[in-house]
Amino acid sequence: MTTPSSKACRKKMEAGELHQKLQLLRSITHSNALDDASVILDASRYIQDLKHKVERLNEDIGTAQNLSNGRSSLPAVSVETLEKGHLISVISARNCEANMLCSVLEVFEELGLNVLEARVSCVGRFQLQVIVEVSQNGEGGSMDSLAIKQAVIRAIRRRDEGYGEQEQ
Repeated sequence: MTTPSSKACRKKMEAGELHQKLQLLRSITHSNALDDASVILDASRYIQDLKHKVERLNEDIGTAQNLSNGRSSLPAVSVETLEKGHLISVISARNCEANMLCSVLEVFEELGLNVLEARVSCVGRFQLQVIVEVSQNGEGGSMDSLAIKQAVIRAIRRRDEGYGEQEQ
């Protein structure tokens, strides 16, 4: 039979262990939260961010393998959400894609995205890296990375379809 004082002692020890674990979680996830619920919420966000990074890395590995094998019919498109805006990368195995650049820039305009910084290369293959932000006129003030990626891919497909028709 346990006494009331031993139950209280055990509860204090458990609370202390829980507090230590939350402190460890706070340090691992770089959380500045003070209350337990916020620490757990920050950890959940941290885990989601890690999952997204793993997905992007897996996509990049697959894209690199396809490009090196020459099997990629469409350019690789990736969109990463930044603190203020998005980092968009487009890589094509084909050498110079001036029409693709125009198509991508047109879709940015349609989506209400302002280009803050851009790097384009046509040496060896087409590479585009752009940092964009949603303009003040843009819809809703923020935009989902997946929606941007899908819009860029659609624009490239439309360009490819139009380009194929022009060649015939």
